Amino acid sequence: GAGKGTLLEKVRAQRQDLGLTVSATTRAPRPGEIDGQAYHFMSQTQFDEHLRKGDFLEWARVHGHCYATLKSEVDACLAKGQSVILEIDVQGALQVKERIPEAVLIFIEPPSLEVLAQRLRNRHTEAEKDIELRLANASKELSLADKYDARIVNDDLATAARELASCIRRYEAGDTTAAAT
Repeated sequence: GAGKGTLLEKVRAQRQDLGLTVSATTRAPRPGEIDGQAYHFMSQTQFDEHLRKGDFLEWARVHGHCYATLKSEVDACLAKGQSVILEIDVQGALQVKERIPEAVLIFIEPPSLEVLAQRLRNRHTEAEKDIELRLANASKELSLADKYDARIVNDDLATAARELASCIRRYEAGDTTAAAT
């Protein structure tokens, strides 16, 4: 609902060299989502088997479903020499930072919880009870934003995309003092 996916699409249109992983999830596909592109859709049993084998870099239960990043997705991007983007929730991001301290966390946030609620409802992809759960979780996630290396408010898509692209360039250049806020 903060617009992470849309924002990343815009930045990656300018930077095809950025590697983007495809997350795994136990939730059902939404209309138009294609397995292997939007997510790797898995049953709970399949997810649990990957978890047991240690295939995930990070994983979390979010909004009642499991989500994870396959290590193989990250490794494939790194093998190509790409900077890797993980479009993940706060729980997963903090796990990644713990396992890979040099990872850079960029928190994408909506201008307000009211705007987030409007965006979620305008998508028409979830029931009201699911939206309420997402809003409650968003409030908790916002309280952890200070654990990130940078924060970008996605109020205006073009501006936020410029800020994200600039932030990525600065970190790739080794300038960790000039993070967006």
